[in-house]
Amino acid sequence: MRGRRFFFRESAVIALETLRAHKLRSFLTLLGIILAVATLIVVISVVEGANAYFAERIANLGTNVFYVQRYPITTNLKDWMEVRKRNPKMTLADYDFLREHLTLAELVGAREFQGTGARAGAESILQLSLRGVTPNMADISPEKVALGRYLTETEYRTRAQVAFVGTDLTDRFFPYTDPVGKVVLLNGHPFEIIGVAEKMGTAFGQSQDNFAYIPLTTLHKLWGRGDPDWSGVRVAIKASNPMVMEQAKEQARALMRAHRGLKPDAPDNFGVVASESIQAIWNNLMGGIFMGATLIVSVFMVVGGIVIMNIMLASVTERTREIGIRKSLGARRRDILLQFLVESAILAAVGGLIGVGLALGLNPVVEALVELPTRMPLWAVALGVSLAASVGLFFGVYPAHKASRLDPIVALRTE
Repeated sequence: MRGRRFFFRESAVIALETLRAHKLRSFLTLLGIILAVATLIVVISVVEGANAYFAERIANLGTNVFYVQRYPITTNLKDWMEVRKRNPKMTLADYDFLREHLTLAELVGAREFQGTGARAGAESILQLSLRGVTPNMADISPEKVALGRYLTETEYRTRAQVAFVGTDLTDRFFPYTDPVGKVVLLNGHPFEIIGVAEKMGTAFGQSQDNFAYIPLTTLHKLWGRGDPDWSGVRVAIKASNPMVMEQAKEQARALMRAHRGLKPDAPDNFGVVASESIQAIWNNLMGGIFMGATLIVSVFMVVGGIVIMNIMLASVTERTREIGIRKSLGARRRDILLQFLVESAILAAVGGLIGVGLALGLNPVVEALVELPTRMPLWAVALGVSLAASVGLFFGVYPAHKASRLDPIVALRTE
């Protein structure tokens, strides 16, 4: 075992000494491996960061929460056009039916969306997301109260003109004063601000704080439903606990089919959407991007491996006399083979480590360009270096085999 350790250490020292003695040649030799490992790690970092970002900012519907809505998740234009034609709008009648008959739900709420403008004094916001909600959405939606309070049941029943708003509105209209109690005009209608949500930031460059929540009944009273593209009510359902989440979704689906009188062989004319449904679409997209990047990495790796093989073949030619001396002193074919394999693997592994360093430097640049956070997991670093070493081993087999088969007498005669 001591002899083995010495052998591997000696081979490693020889490989590192070769790198030090021929810096430019070594860099050019390893360029393909460096680019491959750097690309692989940067792509993994972007995908990991984007997945976490998407799950937190976009697909986060709330704990144990799913929605019953007009449209299901679709992945192509044909399906989208089909569901647009057959799916009727969701109404408050659908919401009331589910609220009364669902037994596996802790809460059943509803919300609608309406684009509008906002104004206060001389300041205005041209586009604001106006959301009509039921009061219990405070316990379903991820938004939290920072100032004031949420909507109440009394305000819902009396169709009060009150609003729970995001920080974009308050920062624009009331930057230096307490906004609670102030009045804003939403599409010309006065609303009193009763509360402000905690700041949520942006998602893919779009602000998540540009909204105003008002009672759903007030939305219907003032705006009506004249828009043919209106998707209707979205019914938010919070399951009693995670263990019954799937059963709650199936119960909601069965109730909706019964409520709409659908035949057993008829497709659903509504959608049941949960966080995992949205996340699955995103994962498919990221999977396609990762596969494309993997093809690029594979090309870099093959090119880098071929270059390493050529360099190792040149090294065998340069060290023919050394190989002859080793064999004449008792080195076996296996010893020569292992020596060159270890050197090739270490050479490639060093390229992998340089690629890791390059990826560390590129991640902040990529993060700034794509406006998404990046995460470099340790397993990606280990994968990159291991893959580089494996490529070195694979493409080092032929040069090592050629070196091990040299005749010692012929090798010693080489000048």
